[in-house]
Amino acid sequence: MTEIIDFIAQYHPTTQAFFATLFTWGVTALGAALVFFFKSVNQRVLDAMMGFAAGVMIAASFWSLLAPAIEMSEEVSELPKWGPALIGFLAGGIFLSIVDKILPHLHPDLAMDQAEGISTKWRRSVLLVLAITLHNIPEGLAIGVAFGGVVHGMPGATIGAAVALAIGIGLQNFPEGTAVSVPLRREGMSRAKSFWYGQLSGAVEPVFAVLGAMAVLTMKPMLPYALSFAAGAMIFVVVEELIPESQRAGNTDLATLATLLGFSVMMVLDVSLG
Repeated sequence: MTEIIDFIAQYHPTTQAFFATLFTWGVTALGAALVFFFKSVNQRVLDAMMGFAAGVMIAASFWSLLAPAIEMSEEVSELPKWGPALIGFLAGGIFLSIVDKILPHLHPDLAMDQAEGISTKWRRSVLLVLAITLHNIPEGLAIGVAFGGVVHGMPGATIGAAVALAIGIGLQNFPEGTAVSVPLRREGMSRAKSFWYGQLSGAVEPVFAVLGAMAVLTMKPMLPYALSFAAGAMIFVVVEELIPESQRAGNTDLATLATLLGFSVMMVLDVSLG
């Protein structure tokens, strides 16, 4: 792992962020590729996968984003140490709440009349992709900000921590790809089309990763705000969507234990690499 980190360190932060999110997009595609082997996936397995994803995102929000934001706040702000993190965290949640109300999307296994966002006549497949895309906006932004922040040499901002974040987000992207492709296949769509739509949701991550890296490279004082903004957006996704989805079918204990496992895996990754 040290060799990988040293190899990544020789590139520009925007390049690092771009390639890191190509990895996370690739894992989304791997999850979507299950549709070539299964027409459906056991509901207990899906619930466990979504719970695991929730745990990873919760841990990443603190260990990779909020904690470094608090640590570096004193260097860039005259506010109390917790001030930038609080402002950014709440702003991230509010921003995604607004996007959630505007962007048309449909969560897996729900009927078309339960689609959220503004009313539209878009197809079900498009709405399902947009639901997962909504997850991936803060994830891509978080990776970009993490890599971009390393340049400033601020406390908590290291290549190892950014790599850990990318690995963790990649792990939780696997069930997200499956959550789109398998329901589409179950409804009669071809395997190829189901896979295409499943992996497509991950395409937004490299875009927002590059934007996030570029933003913090040019404006050092915004780094703690940007990190905590991504954390707030990710926690919104977890509470508003991932946890409810993982427990909708009644597999509450299994989904909760999977959440704990996901949190533990991400915590170990961040502490060991960061």
